Amino acid sequence: MSENVQPEPVRRQPATPRPLIQRIMIYAGVLLIVFLLGLVPMWLKARSATNSLAETEHQLILAKMQNNIASAVIDTRRGEYEPARQAVSQFFTSLSAELNKADDSNFTQAQRQGIQPLLAGRDEVITLLARSDPASADRLTDLYVAYRKIVSG
Repeated sequence: MSENVQPEPVRRQPATPRPLIQRIMIYAGVLLIVFLLGLVPMWLKARSATNSLAETEHQLILAKMQNNIASAVIDTRRGEYEPARQAVSQFFTSLSAELNKADDSNFTQAQRQGIQPLLAGRDEVITLLARSDPASADRLTDLYVAYRKIVSG
């Protein structure tokens, strides 16, 4: 009884497809990675634009204030005291509002300390303009020069 026993080759079972949930998880992971690859550059660009906008707004506020006082100087030199009074009033109002913001102000600490004395002459300048006093032109010019010197550094 000699049997020829030959080992039978091991049959491999065909690969079973991955379960549906596992495939969905893989697709979701790949989709998340692709989404993040697109999101990160856009986020960086948006952050940069936000910082640039904040800096531009900061400069705009300071320029508007300087424009108000410069406009008042020009109006006073031309003898137009009422528009000058309104511009100076707006200048002092915005200046006070900025100083009241404390650390959120567009001015540095040194600038805030330098600007405080400018507010002391507010009532006097506005009164001179209300009286149409020609001396107000020189006072406004001095105020403009002092403000510009403080803000420019």
